[in-house]
Amino acid sequence: MPAEDKFKYHRQELDSPSRDYYAAIKSDTVDFATFARSVYVGTPGDVMAVREDGVAVPFKNWPGGILPIRCIRINATGTTANDFVVL
Repeated sequence: MPAEDKFKYHRQELDSPSRDYYAAIKSDTVDFATFARSVYVGTPGDVMAVREDGVAVPFKNWPGGILPIRCIRINATGTTANDFVVL
């Protein structure tokens, strides 16, 4: 029997738990399949996040955990962190 979703009729807002998430790899050319609401960073380090307008912004020494930004890609160049999950 499948699990019951007691919240399936609730609106999903930006501060709601993510329903769609997937593992992502860093790349200088390949965007995420969907625009990220935030990114979970599993291994600490520098994160070079790319905004929708194509501007890359560094987050130096990110300790890991949820990076609460909307982005289209994590560049490989300049990123030392790993184990990303797009939320």
